[in-house]
Amino acid sequence: MPEWIWRREESWGRRLALSPLAGVELLYRAGADLHRAAYARGWRPRTRLPCRVVSVGNLSVGGSGKSPLVGWLARELHARGRIVAILSRGVGGASTAQVSVVSDGSRLLLSPAEAGDEPVMLAGQTPGVPVLAGRNRVALGLRAAAAFGVELCLLDDGFQHHRLARDLDLVCIDAASGLGNGHVLPRGPLRESPRGLRRADALLWVNRRAAEVPRGRWIPRGVPEFRVRIEPRRLRRLGGGKRELDWLAGRRVGVLAAIARPDRLVNGLEDLGARVASLRLRPDHHAYRRSDIQALDPSLTWLTTAKDAVKIPADWVGETELWALEEEVEPEDAGALVDFVVRRIDAAGESP
Repeated sequence: MPEWIWRREESWGRRLALSPLAGVELLYRAGADLHRAAYARGWRPRTRLPCRVVSVGNLSVGGSGKSPLVGWLARELHARGRIVAILSRGVGGASTAQVSVVSDGSRLLLSPAEAGDEPVMLAGQTPGVPVLAGRNRVALGLRAAAAFGVELCLLDDGFQHHRLARDLDLVCIDAASGLGNGHVLPRGPLRESPRGLRRADALLWVNRRAAEVPRGRWIPRGVPEFRVRIEPRRLRRLGGGKRELDWLAGRRVGVLAAIARPDRLVNGLEDLGARVASLRLRPDHHAYRRSDIQALDPSLTWLTTAKDAVKIPADWVGETELWALEEEVEPEDAGALVDFVVRRIDAAGESP
C-alpha cells in the first residue's frame, strides 16, 4: 500500500484530493460493522472450540508484526508445558483443502507453494508446535484439538474473524505509525473503524520505545498495554553461511521483498549502515520463480526477509549472494506478557 496512508497528519491538499474515496470508505466501514454486529448480536452463530483460543491480530492491513509475535508466544507457551497449535489463513498457498496440516510439530509436511509463506515460516520457528492453515478457522481448530490434543490455539491475524469465539484478543499496533491516517480502506490502511480497539483485551505496541508510542484519542482506557521490539539479529545466506549485522556497514546491497511494508525493511537496513542500491519489490505473499532470482544483479549483495526466504530454494540462487535478515521478538517485559496470557486463558477455562 502507498506509504502516505501511514502518515498521521495530512495536508488540506491531500485531504481534498482523496475526498472522492469517502463514499467507498463509508461503504467498506459499514460492511465491516455489519459483519461484526451479525455475530455480536447472535444473528449468525459463533463457534466455540473444545480448547482455549487466543487471537493475535490488528486493525490495519499487514505489517504490524503479528506473525513473529505468534511464533514467539507459541514458543514461550510450549516452553511452559502448554499444548499449543497455530492456526493461519495460509495466504498465497495453492492448496484448496479446508484444512492443511503444515507441520505436526516435528516435520514440515507442506511447501510454501502449497500452504503459503507465513505458515511455513512459523513451522520452522516453532519446533514442537503444530501449524495448520486454511480459510476455515473453525475447521482448523477442530482438527488441531482432535489430532493433536491441543489445549490452546493461537490464531494468526484473527481480530476480524468473528465466527470463531476467542478467549483473548491481542491487538498489534505499529508504534511508529499507529493507525496511520485513521481512515478505513481504501482511503486509509484500516480494516475497520478505530473504535474496534474497544474489543481488544490487550494492545501490543510493536517496534518502538515507550516514549515514542503515539497517544491518540482512539486508544481505549483501561486496556493493558505491552511494548515489543522486533530486532534484527543476524544474516543467514541462502545456501549456507551466517554473518553478523556489522558486515552490512558501508556495503552496497539490493533488497528483494514481497511484504506489506517494504519501506520498513529498507529503512532498517540503512540504519545498519547498508547502502541500498537496488529494489526488487513484489506484492505481499508473491510466489517467487527461478527467473526472479536469476534476474538479480550478481554484483550486489542481496537482502531479503525470513518470510521471503522460505519461498526461495537454495539451488535457485547459484553464485548470487542472497541473505535473509533474521529477527528476534523482544518484549519489554516478556514474563509479564506471557503471565498475562496464561492468567486469562486459565481464568477462561475455569468460567462456567
